[in-house]
Amino acid sequence: MSPFIVLLCLVLLPVPAAASAAPRTVPAPRIQLSAQEAGKGGTLTVTGSGWRPGTLLTLLICGQNMIGGTNACANGDGRAVTTGPDGSFRKALPVAEPPKPCPCVVHAATVTGAPATADAPFTVAGHPVAPLPREDRGGRLSVLAPPRLEGSSGLLTWFGAPARRRLVVTVGNVGSTPARDPVFEVGTSHGVFAPQWEERQWQGTVPAGRKQRIELPVELPAGAHGDYLVSLKYGGKVLAEQPWGVGRPWGVTLFWILLCVVVPAAVFRIGMAVVDRVRPRPGAARTKSRPWGRAVARTPRRAAAAGRHRGARAPAPRTAEPAPADGDAAAPLPWFTPDTAPSATTAPPTDPPTSKGST
Repeated sequence: MSPFIVLLCLVLLPVPAAASAAPRTVPAPRIQLSAQEAGKGGTLTVTGSGWRPGTLLTLLICGQNMIGGTNACANGDGRAVTTGPDGSFRKALPVAEPPKPCPCVVHAATVTGAPATADAPFTVAGHPVAPLPREDRGGRLSVLAPPRLEGSSGLLTWFGAPARRRLVVTVGNVGSTPARDPVFEVGTSHGVFAPQWEERQWQGTVPAGRKQRIELPVELPAGAHGDYLVSLKYGGKVLAEQPWGVGRPWGVTLFWILLCVVVPAAVFRIGMAVVDRVRPRPGAARTKSRPWGRAVARTPRRAAAAGRHRGARAPAPRTAEPAPADGDAAAPLPWFTPDTAPSATTAPPTDPPTSKGST
């Protein structure tokens, strides 16, 4: 009996193991609608099943098959419902026009616990219909490490030249397709002003499920200083933000100070040169009437002719005067006429000798 029992155990033993290894089928959550089309202002009944018991759900009517997320839904007219013990619910939902055109869906999603969603096609009567946007095949990028700014300012930046940096960020492709030559948007904002976005294309490919280091140039306008914020956007979503403190261009201030000092000094020097050029020189009037160093000598003949002409006596010519001695420089010199001048050959008269005792 023992070999038979052992064989029977070997045959029957794998059966429970195989049965326990089979996966248990869990029904997916789903919703059903009481009508496939209704106009604005009507009421729609939504019935759901297969949800977790006691789960809070939201019900929304969304446009464009909810490709753009809840931004395409009529959030103001949505409803909330809690599932029962068996994971089912029944709720009346008012019909409203979503902000995006149809095709539309009724979207149900969990608020608490593990995420779960379900959609059902629905048509809002009278609402515009437009083709769905083309699906982006460029992959989905997300930032894996904090961004940073690399580079330094040169001497020209100190004089007001535009400040330049490189925005370095590590991104990962969480999509199923590679991102080839992705186009990013880099924005710079100062204070309360909105960012100024500029497109920057990165040359390369980010494979699906891989990460890549990306460098993008960033430039500020000339003379910019203060606290700035650099933002990186891809696919309409802001991926990262990095603050940037820019110093004041003191070289511009120094230039204006020097300009305010040098220009008045230069104008003053030019004005003084002009004044020195046009001012009258000493003796300018005498120079015009009779040039310096040219004395007009009158000869006796000229003087006599002038006297006869004017009826006046001609003045006697003046003779050269001997230079005074050093000790007699202050004594006045005598003037002689030609007829009274002493002769060089005539001895001066002498007084006769007087006798002794005479007065």
